Amino acid sequence: MGVALRDILNDYKTAVGWDSLGGIAALDAHNALYQFLSIIRQPDGTPLMDREGRVTSHLSGILFRTVNFIEKGIKPVYVFDGPPPAFKQETIEHRRSQRKEAGERWQEALERGDTEEAYKQARASSRIDDYVIESSRTLLGLMGIPCIDAPSEGEAQAAHMVITGDARYMVSQDYDTLLFGAPLLVRNLTVSGRRKIHGRTVTLNPEKIILEEVTRGLKISREDLVKVAILVGTDFNSGVKGIGAKTALKIIQKQEFESIAMEKMPDTDYQSIMDFFLNPPVHSDYSLKWDTPDQDGILEMLCETHDFSEERVKKALEGLGVTTGQKTLDAWF
Repeated sequence: MGVALRDILNDYKTAVGWDSLGGIAALDAHNALYQFLSIIRQPDGTPLMDREGRVTSHLSGILFRTVNFIEKGIKPVYVFDGPPPAFKQETIEHRRSQRKEAGERWQEALERGDTEEAYKQARASSRIDDYVIESSRTLLGLMGIPCIDAPSEGEAQAAHMVITGDARYMVSQDYDTLLFGAPLLVRNLTVSGRRKIHGRTVTLNPEKIILEEVTRGLKISREDLVKVAILVGTDFNSGVKGIGAKTALKIIQKQEFESIAMEKMPDTDYQSIMDFFLNPPVHSDYSLKWDTPDQDGILEMLCETHDFSEERVKKALEGLGVTTGQKTLDAWF
């Protein structure tokens, strides 16, 4: 998922404290859900499930992470993907195949008792289906959190909301958001804390990237940044084998993009991809309204239907000052 621009963006990442993140945050919903499904698992990779075998990792992530946001003065808006552009279909099929293979390797690792490998492959097999989307939207609705449907890519819509000032910043792990023009990207909000990455435990703290600082520092335009991404590979094209972000940046700075693209990617309609990043389908017909949370509805959905601990759910709600007979917007915001 996303585009591999880390090598040229590391110098523009700035650590940011939770206390400075108050305000409206537009979340790339699919990106957040994928993180919840990947990370919230048992040691052998098995996701959280209810008694009927339905996955509940994403519901746990939504509840406790969203509560954490609100307690810190962050007003989240979850932006969901719409229909993908036609040229993303190849990527979708490739990812589907990768998840299937990872699922098979997960089962093989379980059979031979290799817990570490099982966990790794289980994470890679995470997928978002209709059940995950529908149950997520239901819970968010009960929590009073607004959801927005994008006409196409959710991160493009979320970036648009920041550009127009309807949101202060965008939340995602993917750098694609910068290609869509998000002025301010905040990472590690849905995955902050201690995580095991590549066999070692690291602490992930919130960090921000300001698009203007990136383009000014690299001495390129946003259009140039998109060109770098196309050479490296995006959700819409595979890129050029052997070209990483640093090499791609040098190519752009030498103004050799067109010649390299025509030679190395003769079958790629890179102009259409560029146009999509620079002028993506977005809309402004949405309402940002945070409603009173429905405590009884949340308890029924999570505890009665999906076997969550009633004590833990009530504690989360009490952390927001939401108790029976006290359901006011002031309790949340």
